[in-house]
Amino acid sequence: MEGDLNLTLQIVLTVLAGISAQVVAAYLKVPSIVFLLLFGIALGISGLQILHPQQLGEGLEVIVALSVAIILFEGGLNLSLRQLGQVSGSLRNLVTIGTLITLAGAGMAAHWLSEFPWTIAFLYGSLVVVTGPTVVGPLIKQVQVERSVATLLEGEGVLIDPVGAILAVVVLETIFKANVPVEADILEILLGLVLRLGTGLGVGILGGWLLSLFLKWADFLSEEISNLLVLACVWGVFEGSQLLIGESGLMATVAMGIVLNSSAIPEERLLRRFKGKLTILCVSVLFILLAADLSVASIVALGWGSVLTVLTLMLVVRPLSVWLCTLSSSLSWQQKCFVAWIAPRGIVSASVASLFAILLTERGINGGDAIKALVFLTIMMTVFLQGLTAKALALALGITSARTTGAVIIGCTPLGRLIAALFQSQGESVVLIDTDLEACQAAKDQDLPVFHSSGLDPNILEEAGINSMGTFLALTSNGEVNLVLAQHAQEEFNPPRVLVVMPTPTPDTQSSLKNHKGIQIFMDQQRFKTWNQYIKDDQVQLGRLNFSDTDLAQQQARIQALIEGGELLPLMMRRNGNLQLIKNTETWAAGDEMFYLLHDPRPALLKRLSGGRAVSRLALANLPEIEEMPLLPNKALEP
Repeated sequence: MEGDLNLTLQIVLTVLAGISAQVVAAYLKVPSIVFLLLFGIALGISGLQILHPQQLGEGLEVIVALSVAIILFEGGLNLSLRQLGQVSGSLRNLVTIGTLITLAGAGMAAHWLSEFPWTIAFLYGSLVVVTGPTVVGPLIKQVQVERSVATLLEGEGVLIDPVGAILAVVVLETIFKANVPVEADILEILLGLVLRLGTGLGVGILGGWLLSLFLKWADFLSEEISNLLVLACVWGVFEGSQLLIGESGLMATVAMGIVLNSSAIPEERLLRRFKGKLTILCVSVLFILLAADLSVASIVALGWGSVLTVLTLMLVVRPLSVWLCTLSSSLSWQQKCFVAWIAPRGIVSASVASLFAILLTERGINGGDAIKALVFLTIMMTVFLQGLTAKALALALGITSARTTGAVIIGCTPLGRLIAALFQSQGESVVLIDTDLEACQAAKDQDLPVFHSSGLDPNILEEAGINSMGTFLALTSNGEVNLVLAQHAQEEFNPPRVLVVMPTPTPDTQSSLKNHKGIQIFMDQQRFKTWNQYIKDDQVQLGRLNFSDTDLAQQQARIQALIEGGELLPLMMRRNGNLQLIKNTETWAAGDEMFYLLHDPRPALLKRLSGGRAVSRLALANLPEIEEMPLLPNKALEP
């Protein structure tokens, strides 16, 4: 009973430590793996000696295997084949040619700099060919780089994990077989790799297809049961593939996730959310357990040669691999530099290295503890150095999504056409989409690019160039439809900025917005309706205002009073050279340039007096009404 209690305490402490590390990392806005490693080492055999993962025995291997299966399935589920198609050439090269370059480069560095035997050196090389979605994904979300760069790094992380894990197992099996000619070694490695990848791919595709058919048919299942059914099937497919041929299960889970993603299963959004939460738990538990079992003394014993080995991997092997794999791509040199720097190693490297250390020791082969120590040193150095500098590098290279320009606007309403024209006048790309043929014709009459189609059609959104646009704006006259359009665009394409026009949020819509944190309110529905009518009646003027240091407070108060009085509508803001739509809760700073609409009923009066149409007043100007207007008394704000 005491032993059972001790194991229970170990698991509880592991979960508490893992989730605490996630909380601290979220608060400090750094990659979670940084604190997962620190907490694990601090609580493990090299620290306070509270956690002893080896007490779990074979259960540790089971936890690692099933957790990695979930992690890779979730990675496959989040891969968009449509977005991968844009970087398919570079991605294919990184997963194939890049794997071989990393295997060879890391192996030679480990042999010459860390003085590993050739066999152990190339085993190390096979362990560090992977990057990993558990590290790359959160890092990309935090840094918010351009979509093409994010897709390439995320796709590489998911697809290279099973390839690297299988490659490492095949290399280990070859090491165990003594007195085999080198030619036979290479042939056996290639044959084993192809056989395992092919088996896993076939099992995963079949399993994913069958499960998608069942989920589409079984509309009687609740959300909870559907999610648990998918979890059971993931583990079933993983173990089934493992039984057919060892180490093919990881590829099967990735393939299954990709198939489900492309099958348009019911409530896919809820499934992704459920699997995302499971993945966070699995990553937290695994890193704490594996780091707790790490001997810091064994890392120190490697000497400076090991540090040089990792630096060679980061500064020579990775850049060379990326340069060769992206030679014919459309990526800019800034994007290539970022991809070359970002290759943090993650949970697959850690878990497989821990397993290999045990197997090598059992076979009486020296180097098990050393290779585990060098792999963990690689993880720590890549995560700390690359993870903590990624955001600064992206900003320096100018490839953050915040700098992505252009907009896709759903809804050819008067306000939608005016915003599109304003984007166009500032030299930025813009595309309108609407199902109303008459509204589309009005946009064409203004020489605005427009698609007569539904904003829910992913093919139309892709043709409109949403993958290269910085903003998605849902601007139809129906607030509920706008929210659905925004959710769909965010899940399918994840543009940097997603804004909607919607009614004052209710508890239901607040919950929906909370679940889609990237969606922001552009304005409320009533204000949208009012200003559309003003534009139709030609009762607006278009102006701009530069906020200065000298009277910033007065300018802010003046603008806020006009907004609350319904006399002014902020549209866009240029900040640090970037043009963006102004959110409902925007604040202004010195140096900002604001574009706005001012309500002015005089054109309507002129038209009535003259019996004709007044000259349009939608020409950009620094209006004296705004620049020089004194603060309005409170009664001016009354309706």
